[in-house]
Amino acid sequence: MGLGDFFRKLFGGGGGTPADEPPGEGVEYKGYTIRPAPRSQGGQYLTAGLIEKTFPDGPKSQQFIRADTHTSKEVAAQHAISKGQQIIDEQGDGLFREDRPA
Repeated sequence: MGLGDFFRKLFGGGGGTPADEPPGEGVEYKGYTIRPAPRSQGGQYLTAGLIEKTFPDGPKSQQFIRADTHTSKEVAAQHAISKGQQIIDEQGDGLFREDRPA
C-alpha cells in the first residue's frame, strides 16, 4: 500500500468496508445508516465504520477509518457511531460524491 492509499484509508477515503470483520448492526441517523466496524491494530481498536444511504439510483456506502484507538472493541464501536454522525452532519450527501477529495 502506498502512502496515498494509507492516508485515504486513515481519513475515510474509498468505499467498501473495513477488512477486519463485517460491519456491526446499523444505527439510523438522519436517513443514513451507520454501521460500526472497529479494526484491530496492535492490541487496540481503531474507530472505523460504514455509512450507507439509499438514493433513487440505488444504495451507496462510504467507509471511514480514524486514527483514534480504544482498548475495547465495544468502545471503538460506540465512538464509530458518534464519528459517523459527525461526518453526516458535516458532509451530508456530499460524502458520496465521486469527485470528493480523498
